[in-house]
Amino acid sequence: MIVLFTDFGVNAPYVGQMKAVLAREAPDAAVIDLFHNVPPFRPMYAAYLLPAYIDEFPVGTIFLCVVDPGVGGSRKPVVVRADGRWFVGPDNGLFNEVARRAMRLNWWDISWRPGHLSASFHGRDLFAPVAARLASSQEAPGDPVNPADRIFADWPQDLFEIVYIDRFGNAVTGARSSALAADAMLSVNGHILERARTFSDAPVGAGFWYENANELIEIAANQASAAAAFELEIGMRVDAASGAG
Repeated sequence: MIVLFTDFGVNAPYVGQMKAVLAREAPDAAVIDLFHNVPPFRPMYAAYLLPAYIDEFPVGTIFLCVVDPGVGGSRKPVVVRADGRWFVGPDNGLFNEVARRAMRLNWWDISWRPGHLSASFHGRDLFAPVAARLASSQEAPGDPVNPADRIFADWPQDLFEIVYIDRFGNAVTGARSSALAADAMLSVNGHILERARTFSDAPVGAGFWYENANELIEIAANQASAAAAFELEIGMRVDAASGAG
């Protein structure tokens, strides 16, 4: 199984081009679209989303991940194996939190290169073929490196910023709900929000924060857009309110 996680969007040819490579090189592999609208050019934000969404996929799953503003530059192309799942993509912090939270971890720089490698589309030309090779062999085509040399240890364990806003206007943070007391209140963009268990526990239109289905702190409104109501944007800071929890 190959899972796609990108900032490409769906109204462009890039995802289709990667899928064409996968269909050609790994025709028996199931290909699943997980995200194609993570915040563009922000591998750090994607890094806090990614580990929250991997548990539903079995050991051996290959995550083809492309949030790569430095494509064609000095960043390394890598394969990471974390607790039996594989991750293929750029070494720009994208796999930082997956790696830090793993019990078993291996890391390789991709040494293999295709006959044709464009400067600007490694998702199609390098990462997709490597993911296809992994689907066939489960062997990394690269040189092993020490993960400790690649992990950004100064990144916070939980990122109290908005890292994703979905089509409903719900704002997902990079912080796990376990980082806050159960009775904590949140402050975001001048608004104080109490915790609710789920949407229907709040009045229609009312805002709140809750533990989403992937155990992240999320800001929402019952049958309304929290992003619109509270003028939320990607990158906004979220804090425990004064005197809370």
